[in-house]
Amino acid sequence: MKLTHASIVTRFAMACLFVLISATQAQDQHPILDKLANKVIQKYQSASCQDLQAKRAANTPPTPEEQRAIEFLKNDQELRTYFINKIAPPIANKLFDCGLIP
Repeated sequence: MKLTHASIVTRFAMACLFVLISATQAQDQHPILDKLANKVIQKYQSASCQDLQAKRAANTPPTPEEQRAIEFLKNDQELRTYFINKIAPPIANKLFDCGLIP
């Protein structure tokens, strides 16, 4: 199974989100989500194009923590939308600049 760029981004975001969810169960955590989103964005912006290509080629399945985070986001549309809307533009731009998406 070949990983897409979106799945790489999603897996990393889910892992980070799971840590966030484990630490706090309250729904009104947008300041924490902002901090997490900024961390994810910074990771992608500071990664080289070669690093991003290597992540894409790794083709590893999601960890149990990532899988739980994915399930959480599937069940909380508002939180998922907020988080993805925050991280998607800068990550997509980085992937585009690296030639990893058309």
